[in-house]
Amino acid sequence: MPKPVVLITGASQGIGAEIAKTFAQEIRGVRLALVARSEKNLQGVARSCVRRGAKAEVFPCDVTDEQAVNAMAQDVVKTFKGVDVLVNNAGKFVPTEFLQMTVADFDHLLAVNLRSLFLVSRAIVPGMVARGTGDVFNMSSIAGLDPYPGGAGYCAAKFGVTGLSKVMREELKSKGVRVCTVYPGATVSPSWEGSGADWDRMMPTADVARAFVDVYRLSRRTVVEDIILRPQGGDF
Repeated sequence: MPKPVVLITGASQGIGAEIAKTFAQEIRGVRLALVARSEKNLQGVARSCVRRGAKAEVFPCDVTDEQAVNAMAQDVVKTFKGVDVLVNNAGKFVPTEFLQMTVADFDHLLAVNLRSLFLVSRAIVPGMVARGTGDVFNMSSIAGLDPYPGGAGYCAAKFGVTGLSKVMREELKSKGVRVCTVYPGATVSPSWEGSGADWDRMMPTADVARAFVDVYRLSRRTVVEDIILRPQGGDF
C-alpha cells in the first residue's frame, strides 16, 4: 500500500481517535493530519499513532468556522502536499425534544454535524479532484436514517449529512473520488457520558474504526457507498 495522507476531524477522542490509531496500526507509514479543537488531546492521540509507526501532525481547528477551516487546510497541504483520505468525523450528540429546542440549540447541532462537514470537504476535496483520486468518509449516524423522539436537531443534521453525501458521491464518482457514508449505531464514546446508557449494549470504537480502514483497502475499482453498523441485539 502507498503511504496515504489521512485527515481526520474530531480526532481528539472517541471514534475519531480510534480511527487514527487504526490507520496507524494497519497502514504502514501512513501520514495523519489530526484535527479537533483541543490541541492537548490531539497531541496525546498523535503520540499513540507515532508509537504505532505513523507520522502524525496536529492541526487545532474549530471546523464550524470557515476561516479557521481554510487556514487549517492550507497548513495541511503545506505540511503534506495533499490529502488522500478525508474522514469527516467531527460531530456532537445532544438529545433535545422539538418543543423544547431553541433556535440556538438547533443552529449549534447543524453547525457541528453538517456545516463542518461541508466546510472541510469544500476545502480538501478540490485537491483530490485535481489529482484524480481520493476517498471521503462522511460520518452520519443511525439518526441519519431513522428518526426518534428527542433527536430533533441531531436527526435533522445527520439526515442532512446523508443527503449531502449522496450528492457528493454523484458529482465526484466520475472524478476518481469515492464517497462513503458511515451510519453507526450506539458506540462507546465520551458523548454518552452521564447519559445513563448501558455501555455493554454499545459497539466498541475499534470495530467502527476498522470499517474505515477495510473499505479504504479495497481496489479503486470498488466503492462502498454506505456502511450501517448496529449493536448486536441492540435497538439504537
